Amino acid sequence: MTAEFPPKGRPHPEAGTGPDGRPHPEAGFLTGPGVPPRAVPRPPADLHLKAGGAARGPYAVDIDPERAGWGYSSLRVLELAPGGHHAFDTGDSEWIVLPLSGGCTVVVDSGEEFELLGRDDVFSGVTDFAYVPRDAHVGIASEAGGRFALTGARCELALPARYGAASDVPVELRGRGNCSRQVNNFAAAGTFACDRLIAVEVLTPGGNWSSYPPHKHDECRPGVESELEEIYYFEIASARGTEGVGYQRVSPSGNGRGTDVLAEVRGGDAVLIPDGWHGPSIATPGHAMYYLNVMAGPGEEREWLICDHPEHGWIRDTWPDQPVDPRLPLYDAPVGDV
Repeated sequence: MTAEFPPKGRPHPEAGTGPDGRPHPEAGFLTGPGVPPRAVPRPPADLHLKAGGAARGPYAVDIDPERAGWGYSSLRVLELAPGGHHAFDTGDSEWIVLPLSGGCTVVVDSGEEFELLGRDDVFSGVTDFAYVPRDAHVGIASEAGGRFALTGARCELALPARYGAASDVPVELRGRGNCSRQVNNFAAAGTFACDRLIAVEVLTPGGNWSSYPPHKHDECRPGVESELEEIYYFEIASARGTEGVGYQRVSPSGNGRGTDVLAEVRGGDAVLIPDGWHGPSIATPGHAMYYLNVMAGPGEEREWLICDHPEHGWIRDTWPDQPVDPRLPLYDAPVGDV
């Protein structure tokens, strides 16, 4: 099914401004001649966005830098009915179209067209995906319908549009014992070329802790730590007819806005992490947890360098004596695309 393009809209406004070029009243940026956009802290209540709370226009989730009050990271979740299609301008951001359920066709106005096979859901398999550059017009169409994440980052370079095969996604088992989890590194630094965007999927068996030990990446310390804004988007597996829940903790690190969150998360929730020690992400017994991590920041190098919480990093020393959770991997990447 080929996506259809409506006429292109207005040019994407500059960061922190409205369509008239003036500072947007809700942009969350300080601007001025020769001054780069700088995030303004928002109230902590804005950091846990419950399902439906970040919906806007055609998107079930729409988090951009203005809404988050930062400079780079974005996430949208698009739901298409059978035969549905959607088009958007990428503006000043690069994007990856990642099927959460179902497949789709992605068409770029520069002439590229990508057929994404997708998957039944996030707990059933690794998916293929499509990268689309900044300053492009993109159409997405789905014959059978589905849900699609658009992970984005403001960037400078316009890289070529590309297809990412599911068989090329590195599947990593991280941690040991009840800290075991699976990471699908589809757009991790070093595995898929982007300008600023870093994005991975994490799957945690019921009863386990992910994002542990708590870690942070809110300072630029070359070779030690990178400064990255992060979005966590959650889906929780139901069991025996019961909706699943999980828990997410973020504690102040002494940098930025002093982020402090303890949230009960459900499917469709998102948590914004501008700074702070994040973790654990806790999957309740009987309910596997999925989260999509979207990261970007101002560093000259695209890299994920983290610092463990000094009070909890010792847990890594216990892992060599423990097995990886036998429930993992929940699935492997396919040997080759059909």
